[in-house]
Amino acid sequence: MTRGGKAAPKFSWPADLCSSVRHLPDTSCVWVALSGGLDSVLLLHVVSSCLGNDRTIAAIHVNHQLQANAGETEQFCRKLCESLGVPLTVERVTVPTKVTGESTTGGIEEAARNARYDIFERALKPGHILLMAHHGDDQAETVLFRLLRGSGVAGLAGMPASRALGKGELHRPFLAFSRQQIRDWAQLAGLEWVEDPSNTDQKYDRNFLRHSVMPLLKSRWPSLIKRLGRSAGACRDQEELAASLARIHYASVGGGEGGRLRIAQMLSLSLAEQKNLLHWWVTGSGYRYPAVADWQQVLDDLLRSAADREPEFRGEGFSLRRFRGGLYLVPAQPGALPVPQSLKPGHPVQVGPWRFTLSATVNSGDAPPPIRISTRQGGERIRTRPGGPSKPLKKWLQEQHVPPWERARIPLLFEGREGGGELVAVGDLWLSGKYCGEAPAAGWRIVVEREFD
Repeated sequence: MTRGGKAAPKFSWPADLCSSVRHLPDTSCVWVALSGGLDSVLLLHVVSSCLGNDRTIAAIHVNHQLQANAGETEQFCRKLCESLGVPLTVERVTVPTKVTGESTTGGIEEAARNARYDIFERALKPGHILLMAHHGDDQAETVLFRLLRGSGVAGLAGMPASRALGKGELHRPFLAFSRQQIRDWAQLAGLEWVEDPSNTDQKYDRNFLRHSVMPLLKSRWPSLIKRLGRSAGACRDQEELAASLARIHYASVGGGEGGRLRIAQMLSLSLAEQKNLLHWWVTGSGYRYPAVADWQQVLDDLLRSAADREPEFRGEGFSLRRFRGGLYLVPAQPGALPVPQSLKPGHPVQVGPWRFTLSATVNSGDAPPPIRISTRQGGERIRTRPGGPSKPLKKWLQEQHVPPWERARIPLLFEGREGGGELVAVGDLWLSGKYCGEAPAAGWRIVVEREFD
């Protein structure tokens, strides 16, 4: 544990510090991300002192369980919040140590960050904001780190001062201050904090930048932090312009059910415009934009392949797929949908985005028919009109232009017991006349509803 100098009696926080949090938007709750380190401890004190009488304040600590002193740090955070009268939420996570990345340690850092932000997202409710204590040096290190990884304008824009996070917002009120300013204020106020032993371990890329590279650069260019901050701001301006252009292009290129991009219109754009639109589309859908050395080759495969081909590009948690003249952004499928075995009156069944209800009509018999829910197993046939011919369900789905990635997940309803029966519904695409209309022939009505994103 580290302690600053002797605390000044009735310590009064500098106007700049208080102003950084007082200018935050009005919200129902202000969360502080509390690691136990110097920066977040100072932030919690400032928020508690400068906003304590006006806002509901809470803190959240994520214990990654990666350091030997993780338990000690958690206890420190509990005692600190208790002394300030601030409610604390503690979440423990298990970070995988066998991960892929630019380096093993870099992969662990990324995995820990992802786990942390997942927790933050779940904690935030509408009208909540989360404060993080990143400062100007953190911003400079982020920009340089991303530059070395080959990031484009979006990456070099650094960390935004604010952005949406889950159902709330994330704000970084300390970006205008340097690491030294933060330390000086904490020591002047006599604060205590916990030093993370991993912060000096230069096997981590960021620590190598912080301890070996940044001091050398600062010795040559003393105003490095401000310069990198200005560069990040300029890149952020360019990113906003690029997003505006992408929205204009999406208005003409996008469209159709499923949020597709029309390939014929995409081909009228330049390569730079195609890449910009794709970046906006992927990141705006909540996914990480893939680091690809040759986007021209990827786009040629997706946009210019033969009409009878259905190429696919896989990203992290999604894929880009071509189908019938459109380019689709498809979320990664978690596997087969959990499918209940039967549908009974008074017990609606939810299968993914589909909801099924079986209800009686005036002509209902005493016993409801046995309705079984399943997904495609192969060999199913469909008869769309009474007495008409049947055809393979696979062929019928193709005729309905159902994308191949959806066909295996569409729930099927059968009248009959396991291992047989008549197909009476295909998701929300088709429902047998026996179970729909004003007077369904079966005497029972099936209602199918589907939620769309």
